[in-house]
Amino acid sequence: MQPTAKRLFLFMKDTDEVPQNNPRVKSHAIKVFKMTCEAAIQLREKGKVVVSGSTLKYLGSVHFQKGIADRHFVVVKKGVLRTVQKGVGEKWSEEMKGAWSEAYDQLAAAILDKMKKEAAKTNS
Repeated sequence: MQPTAKRLFLFMKDTDEVPQNNPRVKSHAIKVFKMTCEAAIQLREKGKVVVSGSTLKYLGSVHFQKGIADRHFVVVKKGVLRTVQKGVGEKWSEEMKGAWSEAYDQLAAAILDKMKKEAAKTNS
């Protein structure tokens, strides 16, 4: 985990613990991965990613409050893609990378959209 990213997680702010050993970091990573998997399934079955309104509102609000920026989503995407690539091994292909990228990008876009709406609401 990048040192500057530690401030984004309250449970990491005041610790020197290796992030990979922190159960709360692992829990967060699992949630991100599960949501990306769900997005991939929806994209394949419905042609679009749909996140329930209450979940999206919550995610947008929390990410906005924490000061998450577009660049943070890029870093997480790289981690998700590396995880999937490692998991599937030799089956990894450019097509698979494209599919997972699209699923993550649509999920991130939905959260970013809610974050922008939260910012507009706060600034008005």
